[in-house]
Amino acid sequence: MRLRSLTLLAIMASMTMGVAFGIVAFQEFVGELRPGRDASSLGIVLRRVRDAYVEPIAEETLTENAIRGIVDGLDKHSSFLDAAALADLREDTTGNFGGIGVDIRLVNGYITIVRPLDDTPAAEAGLRPGDTLIEVDHKSLKGRTVREAAQDLRGEPGTKVHVRVRRDGAATPLDFDLVRADIRVNSVRSRLIEPGYGYVRIAQFQNKTPRDLRAAVQRLAEESEGGLLGLIIDLRNNPGGVLGASVDVADEFLDEGLIVYTEGRDREAEIRFMAEDGDILDGAPLVVLINEGSASAAEVVAGALQDHGRATLVGTTSYGKGSVQSVLELEGKRAIKLTTAHYYTPSGRSIQASGIDPDIAVPVSDTDSPDAYDAILLTAAIRQLKESLQLGSARG
Repeated sequence: MRLRSLTLLAIMASMTMGVAFGIVAFQEFVGELRPGRDASSLGIVLRRVRDAYVEPIAEETLTENAIRGIVDGLDKHSSFLDAAALADLREDTTGNFGGIGVDIRLVNGYITIVRPLDDTPAAEAGLRPGDTLIEVDHKSLKGRTVREAAQDLRGEPGTKVHVRVRRDGAATPLDFDLVRADIRVNSVRSRLIEPGYGYVRIAQFQNKTPRDLRAAVQRLAEESEGGLLGLIIDLRNNPGGVLGASVDVADEFLDEGLIVYTEGRDREAEIRFMAEDGDILDGAPLVVLINEGSASAAEVVAGALQDHGRATLVGTTSYGKGSVQSVLELEGKRAIKLTTAHYYTPSGRSIQASGIDPDIAVPVSDTDSPDAYDAILLTAAIRQLKESLQLGSARG
């Protein structure tokens, strides 16, 4: 890991960047509010609730609810994290927790499976991206938050959990009985597709992802006589993760230049990440697979490699999450996850909302099974690698 990464690992698309004001500081702020000041209404409400609500409310609970309301109303990526939620977030960055192995997100008001993680109970049972979660252990998820649903799904390995989902095209809900497992998310998986051409899937960006990527590429080169002629990086359904890890992954294929930059109101949120010398493929052709599930840190990698002309993007337009969340810690092992910046590709493109368009679009057909689409996509990627190799030889 480069020395620069010691700094980058503290800056994440969804993890720690600093320490905010604590609960005590917030309480002192509330106590100082007086009518006529900008936040007088907040102070009045807090005092009225504290003094007149039908039942006594602990000061800590009142303050926590006030913070939750302030943050949750900002955008869908900012939120208040209690101790359990903060612990879950930290587990996500290490890739180790007890559960069934699904990424979930609120989509059009419904708790939706973004993807089942590879080699987990969810994937083996047949849960799919786009499935809407409606029950866990026969209890409705109506009105529950994504974090609450995730906590319901997690638990001790070996314990059973019942899940009911609604799936497009299915006349009735589908029921699944699963056994929770120790989910150790392998962020990098690799294989040779054919001699000289490797495939690496990055499921999400964790602290260890750059190291695992380098090891995977080295193994593929050793397995292929004469080394690698081309490489496919699969970022489909990669929801993002550690921003520093994505920067290092992009840097593995770039010798120089800007990788990504961030802009925010706070000067500390304005950062430029530059590539360092060294390409682990020595300039061999590179294809990156993306789809509508490729988000955040995955889009940082795709956008940087596309802007530098280092990789050809194949698939469908990415999700479009170009915002950076900082986890600002409070007292009592709590925190707020706050959107503090937006990031931009080297050419100045904002990823937010618009996403990254592929160079070669391979749309998904309603008649294609997932396996059939994978075959179509990999065929297109291999064809592009070979054409790039031939073009490079002709130019040489």
